[in-house]
Amino acid sequence: MDLNQVMATNLRRIRHGKKLTQEELAHRTGLSMRHIGSIERGKTSATLTVLGQISEALDVDPREFLSVAGPTSQVRRT
Repeated sequence: MDLNQVMATNLRRIRHGKKLTQEELAHRTGLSMRHIGSIERGKTSATLTVLGQISEALDVDPREFLSVAGPTSQVRRT
């Protein structure tokens, strides 16, 4: 499993769901549009600091970006 690609797919899905452009997300995070695009293409790994900035800007739990099955759902343990 390539976590960069998982992060890329989830970031793009969440950003689109919030109807934000890369430019708007870059402005909210203080990151460059180029950096956001690179993460969304899976070409660059996001540091924990960057992950925190993006999750705060999008108002989502950071775990959402690493979830293979999409949005985090509660797992029932027996």
